[in-house]
Amino acid sequence: MKLGMLTACLPQWTLEQIAEWAATTGYQALEVAVWPQTGGRDFEAAHLPVTDFGAAAVDRTRALFDRTGLELSAFAYYENNLHPDPLRRSEINAHLRHAINAAAALDVPYVGTFIGRDPALSVVQNQREAEKVFPELVDFAGERGVKLIIENCVMEGWHPDGYPGNIAYSPELWEWMFSLDLYLNWDPSHLTWIGIDPLEAITPYIDRIVHAQAKDVQLDAHARNRFGFFGTVDKDDDPWRTGWWRYRVPGRGQVDWNAVVDTLHEAGFAGTLSVEHEDPLWSGTDEKILTGLDIAHRTLAHLVGAGKPALTMTAAPRRTL
Repeated sequence: MKLGMLTACLPQWTLEQIAEWAATTGYQALEVAVWPQTGGRDFEAAHLPVTDFGAAAVDRTRALFDRTGLELSAFAYYENNLHPDPLRRSEINAHLRHAINAAAALDVPYVGTFIGRDPALSVVQNQREAEKVFPELVDFAGERGVKLIIENCVMEGWHPDGYPGNIAYSPELWEWMFSLDLYLNWDPSHLTWIGIDPLEAITPYIDRIVHAQAKDVQLDAHARNRFGFFGTVDKDDDPWRTGWWRYRVPGRGQVDWNAVVDTLHEAGFAGTLSVEHEDPLWSGTDEKILTGLDIAHRTLAHLVGAGKPALTMTAAPRRTL
């Protein structure tokens, strides 16, 4: 098992800056965010130009990872592949293909995304729609030696009432999506807040858990008694506001990381455990974000068995504005 990090939390940094900082800190792998260069979600990051990824870009990227000693564990493009707007869905599916092509050029084994959802349709209706959309995408990836991995994020902010916006949130749905030859980017934080014991959701599915994300969650049971499971109705213009839980960096929430890592080890997981930093307490400035990533590393490195930093730097990389 290797300890990595998702680059999306530093959208204003270059991939070179992130790689140098990560290697110096002791991370072993990067899960690289590859959203399009043009706008979109408020936290998107475009750390590789996968839409136009020529030979020169391949060579530069290989040289960077060779120099820093890091592994490129996966590409991350988490968007709604079942978007209700046909034009937007087509754009998302097309960019996913670009990400797959770039991954193949760099021998990156996985590209992560969401199944997504049309919120006007039921879960079952969305399953039938996904069965039309994903076989072609899976075949496209498989022909290039790449696997599509789906994160089990609930994406409740994509639904007007806080219901799941990504139909990959439960083991029942994993079993269905595995029939489409999709794999899992397993994240315990989402399981925890929807009431599923993450430890119970490892061993039965270990053959399909090829990548994992390390994100914690902090629950407020008292607030939940007021708002209910689906969260507050008053979102205050923030569709992600629930009122009773929030994401934290590993070690600052309620996930038992000793048990999680031990269970992954025992089940035979040999992939990358990738820190996904969405902690509001350690966000807002580069210094806070880096501190949050450092907390996560100190929490997990001794559990994963992460080695010493691969690159020695005399100063932290400067941010590009």
